[in-house]
Amino acid sequence: MAADDEPRPQEGRPLAGPGGSAGAQRLDKWLFFARIVKSRTLAQKLVLSGGVRVNREKVDNPARQLRPGDTLTISLARTVRVLTVRLPGARRGPASEAATLYEDLSPPTRETGAAGEASDKPVPPPAAPEAGTPRPSKKDRRALARLKGGEPG
Repeated sequence: MAADDEPRPQEGRPLAGPGGSAGAQRLDKWLFFARIVKSRTLAQKLVLSGGVRVNREKVDNPARQLRPGDTLTISLARTVRVLTVRLPGARRGPASEAATLYEDLSPPTRETGAAGEASDKPVPPPAAPEAGTPRPSKKDRRALARLKGGEPG
């Protein structure tokens, strides 16, 4: 190193800050660090499938650089989340630490309260057939399978 023992930036690269690179981070890493998805592989698959938009532009490259202030629109598990990036992540920490990386702009839904957290209400079991009703016929089962999108046989 130099006599003053300070790291020098490589050719064309700025010095890295405390959160990784100088204010920018790969999209797949940020999704993983912010606990939007469970693994980087799933983050890459989500981006490649077209489920992520950055500043209203569809993104198909998991290595796209995110910067604070970028707005993400994420289509995940029958919901759409709108997030604004506050900070790049340094690690995949606890949920409380991950929540500091973004601001959730998504409108509250029936399942989530005003705070954006899932409600603690138990999900009711699927409705059982009424007592005393006969089993569905083969024709009824096929109609039900067609309705659900399965094979009719």
